[in-house]
Amino acid sequence: MIFIDACNRKETPYTPIWLMRQAGRYLSEYREVRAKVGNFLDLCKNVELATEVTLQPIDILDCDAAILFSDILVIPLEMGLELDFIKNEGPKFQQYIRNNDDLKLLQPMAHKRLDYVYDTISLTRSKLNKEKALIGFCGAPWTLATYMIEGQGSKTYTNSKKMLHTNPKLLHSILERLSDELKMYLELQIKAGVNAVMIFDSWAGALEKNSYFEFGFNYINNIAKYIKSKYPHIPIIAFPKGVGGFLNAFNMIEKNFDVFGIDWGIDIQYAKHTLGEKFVLQGNLEPCRIYDFNAMEQGVDEIVKIMGKKSGHIFNLGHGMLPDLPRENAIKLVQMIKNKTKR
Repeated sequence: MIFIDACNRKETPYTPIWLMRQAGRYLSEYREVRAKVGNFLDLCKNVELATEVTLQPIDILDCDAAILFSDILVIPLEMGLELDFIKNEGPKFQQYIRNNDDLKLLQPMAHKRLDYVYDTISLTRSKLNKEKALIGFCGAPWTLATYMIEGQGSKTYTNSKKMLHTNPKLLHSILERLSDELKMYLELQIKAGVNAVMIFDSWAGALEKNSYFEFGFNYINNIAKYIKSKYPHIPIIAFPKGVGGFLNAFNMIEKNFDVFGIDWGIDIQYAKHTLGEKFVLQGNLEPCRIYDFNAMEQGVDEIVKIMGKKSGHIFNLGHGMLPDLPRENAIKLVQMIKNKTKR
């Protein structure tokens, strides 16, 4: 698999490409499937339909890897927090974890209640071209914890940061419980058939450096260490979004994962200079460039010029596909990368 070879820094015929949120509303095929179910969670739990939308970007765009169609919040959901996806607002939990008594809401063994995820992986892998990789994923403990504490997405993370400074023991307790579940969750995804796993820390940029390493990245690295100890052949991708201000600090950590995701706010020349020897880099085209073909090609050319055609790079966006991006440009982007980076 070209994607797995690239994760392992092996020579590939071209730079492989996949896109975050590549299964989504910019595809009419996705919208048709989405209309068949009651809500977003129903789609995640419908094995046949979740498999169908996982495979759509492979069939339509010809990406080099499929990523499991699911959501990072299924872990806190199965830990006992009731979750709704509100139209035009996003996910909202009905209960919050804000004090020690609230910990009683969290039920153990959530990873054993996610058969719909593992069944989707198994079915997808059985239908996916053997040359295409299947990526499993989870949310990082810090990002999941913010949702569980705030009750929804946030711009200020007031309750989460208040807990960090006033009751760090409680926050660590939440993060530890999440980490225990996530280790098992990723392990069961691997057993179900994924070829690589990715850990999304969407809200990494909410913390200053020292706080992030204590309450954020140390937990990611611990999860990665566990997975690597049992499945050394499985590549692990970490994507801590918004950490460009202290990117050099990641050179000091123990290396337990293979690929470092670069968001569009980070200069990729700086990322290559800073981390390119330690990690394979993934990223980082600004998604909005896909609105215009010329802007898209200019962005591609800049990244390809810096990263070159040698091993050490996986092409992706600096964040996810937006709902109204033109699908024809997404299709052209995938072919453009294959043509421009051909060895």
